Amino acid sequence: MAEGATAAAAACFSEDDFYCPVCQEVFKTPVRTANCQHVFCRKCFLTAIRESGTHCPLCRGSVTKKERTYPKRALDVENSMKKASGGCRCCEKQVRFSWMRQHYKTCKKYQDEFGVSSIIPNLQISQDSTGNSGHPTFKCPLCQEANFTRQRLLDHCNNRHLYQIVPVICPICVSLPWADTNQVTRNLVSHLNLRHRFDYGEFVNLQLDEEAQYQNAVQESCHVNF
Repeated sequence: MAEGATAAAAACFSEDDFYCPVCQEVFKTPVRTANCQHVFCRKCFLTAIRESGTHCPLCRGSVTKKERTYPKRALDVENSMKKASGGCRCCEKQVRFSWMRQHYKTCKKYQDEFGVSSIIPNLQISQDSTGNSGHPTFKCPLCQEANFTRQRLLDHCNNRHLYQIVPVICPICVSLPWADTNQVTRNLVSHLNLRHRFDYGEFVNLQLDEEAQYQNAVQESCHVNF
């Protein structure tokens, strides 16, 4: 009976329900907002709250003071991830969602497309300087056309290079402070649409590394309660 109930609970979710809207990865310690019921990775939520203040990172709905420090874990989602399986976005192997992040670390097809290639070509990093608006601009690594904002680069690549698959270094990734300048993607358009549909600066302080962002988010939330 218990197994049947758990399976029924897992069936209530689609695969999209297990992907964080901030980091675009499978949830890690999922938490849910009380007002709008949106689910995020705990670390993504706390980091975004530090930047957005009192609003949900997805819909700008209100978030309580308590949630800013101790967001409520989405245990139903967490338990369903242990039972539900989905296909790897690259090799299509069926993996339990609770293990999907671990699978991506060892999936060769995923690493070839989104991670570090086993053979690093001699590629030029295509990043331009900061534009007049104060935002960084980028050079398309596929055609070398320059002075694109993040959104214009996405639009350009989707319109001009949708089916062009060659190993390149993503200029947006290189602009981030935690960048690995040797990270190669095999499919730039797919990578841009997956990783760069929003500006990281809207959610995080780009001057801090991930751990520092998390610690500051916790400290900031603690101060709000006093």
